[in-house]
Amino acid sequence: MSGVGDELRAALRDFPQGVGIVTASGPDGPVGVTVSSFTSASLHPPLIVVWIGEGASAWPVLRTAPVFAVHLLHSGQTGLSDLFAKTGADRWGHPDTRWRSDEDGVPHLLDAPVRLRCRTARRIAVGDHVALVGEPLEIQHSAGNSPLVRFQGRYTSVA
Repeated sequence: MSGVGDELRAALRDFPQGVGIVTASGPDGPVGVTVSSFTSASLHPPLIVVWIGEGASAWPVLRTAPVFAVHLLHSGQTGLSDLFAKTGADRWGHPDTRWRSDEDGVPHLLDAPVRLRCRTARRIAVGDHVALVGEPLEIQHSAGNSPLVRFQGRYTSVA
């Protein structure tokens, strides 16, 4: 990447982004990937969007998964975020990953303060990423947690 792409990356480092993990179940077991591009898309109907790089290890499963989950992390979960961002890591056997499968087999990260179990509504390819649009089927939320945020290439939190 060079030129405008480098400038864009540098500029976006100054824009705080919440950190989450997207999970799904595939034929070879659970998959998950750290994301920092998540937002609501619509309230009527309720829809969310998470951006997944086509090179992400979880993409082959997310490309066809009918159901997935988005877990928004709290400020104490930097280790979990790093684990799910690392290629080839043993995400599911690691002691920091407390999880169970839901009724669709989708991994549920037990310590995440927010979990949205979603039906896949659309996948929209844009450049080297895909907008994974989900319709929330179930939302679990525990209030009072400081969210994990990336800003200027580092983790931070919001008080």
